[in-house]
Amino acid sequence: MTIEAIKEAISGLPADERHSVAFWLNELEYDAWDRQMVRDLAAGGRGEALLERIKREIAGGQAVPFAQARRERLLPRQ
Repeated sequence: MTIEAIKEAISGLPADERHSVAFWLNELEYDAWDRQMVRDLAAGGRGEALLERIKREIAGGQAVPFAQARRERLLPRQ
């Protein structure tokens, strides 16, 4: 089955079923993103150096918890 055939089939679905397919695809992408984050932040992953730097900053007192940063207006309000 081609992508065009899939698109055409989805276009022909009732709105609630299209919503269900869209939700499923979104979950599929989020699951893939979550798995990538786990790999990147694991030992030897692309984000390991960043995590180590953050840990050093926390240990050195250079980091502030979010709640404190908001109270002290170090972070923008949302």
